[in-house]
Amino acid sequence: MEMPTHEQAIASNRDAWNESARHHKDSADWHEQWAAVAHADFTCLDDTLTGVLSEVGIDGKDVVQLGCNNGRECLSLFALGARHVTGVDQSAAFLGQARELAARSPHAPEFIESDIHHLPAQLKGRFDVALITIGVLNWMPDIAGFFRHVAQTLKPGGVLVVYETHPFLEMFDPESADPFALSSSYFRKEPFVQNQPIVYEGKVEQQAPSSYWFVHSLGDIFSAAIAAGLQINHFKEYPHSNREALYDRYQQQDAQLPMCFTWVAVKR
Repeated sequence: MEMPTHEQAIASNRDAWNESARHHKDSADWHEQWAAVAHADFTCLDDTLTGVLSEVGIDGKDVVQLGCNNGRECLSLFALGARHVTGVDQSAAFLGQARELAARSPHAPEFIESDIHHLPAQLKGRFDVALITIGVLNWMPDIAGFFRHVAQTLKPGGVLVVYETHPFLEMFDPESADPFALSSSYFRKEPFVQNQPIVYEGKVEQQAPSSYWFVHSLGDIFSAAIAAGLQINHFKEYPHSNREALYDRYQQQDAQLPMCFTWVAVKR
């Protein structure tokens, strides 16, 4: 199969997320969030990310989340004292959901539709903290270019916080006959391709625009951040999963895999 260019992959991923948005709105999670965001202290952040953000210090800060999806994490940042929050995503459909949730909230985040590679000028050099959470890095075909654009959003001395799935997990297929057998190389270069809607639980058996999930090793991620002028001063790996429930089977093993990680980097 012929692989798309970076631009084609980014555009196809945008179309796939826009097509998938309606399925997310049908989920129980959406209805729970719809009720919960009306409270000023709403948060959907787990203890791991809350701890890292609290250590970094969010109180009184201007924060941007890159790849904000339906805005639930943007709204959660206000519970940690954020002064202003901006969410950026290239999916207009998910940003529509973000604005719906924000309309029910006492808080007022800003949402901007943009591909990270073409950020509007008003976002550059503006933020004290940038946040990237699960399921952002792997949609990026050019991880080095991605981090260059991320770094541009930060003020000098600004901080990037990342909470992502561990690339070791990409070697396993939780739906295979033997989910503990290695199924893919850690150094895989070609993306995983899906032609069904992107949902967090189960599958929707219908055709959708192709989505491309790119594998990046820790070496790729670290090198890209360093080249972008980011100084990493925190890195921690965890044995718990922060992605789909299918991956919970890899927790609490005698030979435990690293399943997710946090890191903090400062713009030099």
